[in-house]
Amino acid sequence: MIDIHSHVVWGLDDGASSVEDSLSMLRTAAEDGITDIVATPHSNAQYRFQPGLLQHRMEELAALSEGKPVIHPGCEFQVTIDNLGPLLDTPSSYTINAGPYLLLEFPDFHIGRHIESILRQLLNAGIVPIVAHPERNPLLLRDLDRLESWIELGCLAQVTALSITGGFGGPPRSAALRLLDRGLVHVVATDAHDPQHRTTRLSAAYNSVRIRLGEDAADLLFTDNPQGIVQGRPLPGGKQMLAGPPKKRWWQF
Repeated sequence: MIDIHSHVVWGLDDGASSVEDSLSMLRTAAEDGITDIVATPHSNAQYRFQPGLLQHRMEELAALSEGKPVIHPGCEFQVTIDNLGPLLDTPSSYTINAGPYLLLEFPDFHIGRHIESILRQLLNAGIVPIVAHPERNPLLLRDLDRLESWIELGCLAQVTALSITGGFGGPPRSAALRLLDRGLVHVVATDAHDPQHRTTRLSAAYNSVRIRLGEDAADLLFTDNPQGIVQGRPLPGGKQMLAGPPKKRWWQF
């Protein structure tokens, strides 16, 4: 499995607070079957994104963890009119593994009408936005048609593993399953922040999706699509046809 959203590098935001935390999270990821992980520190009004420091600490962690899992750079970008210029000037500083995919976070209290024009600007510039954890955004959940229209534009959507397994409570779990059933999910990631509570595990969510939608769908969301994102390959967008597992005949029960 491949994790495209984590706060595994210490001291850059509200994620790992020490190198020991980072190493513990990396060990958990490797033990859980995660072969690659993307470090996506926040880039917003509260946390200044520092790509040089991120790269330096990634290299330090890679040496200490013997490269298991492989760490790739990225960020969780909260887009505004003010920070759009720097993003468009040097997109590879912000995108996942310097490819075309950008993890986008939206505030919980307001998503302006201008966001559609920003998404079009990004797509026209060759940047593919990945909407981070829409199942935890109350504004998007009240208007799933808006999220679907972004996906029709060419955006992708990422749901959090812990939401699927109920770690954030009932409403996010219900929302995550609703998004999966509607085909509005392209990738599942950990959004890990610490070694204990929001850590680097995907296997439990993978099993939940496999039981609900079948092994092919689980592989698509946890391995195939995230691998394509890390490698910068074009992915089939739009609504996903995540068919459920084959129904049993009455004589198979």
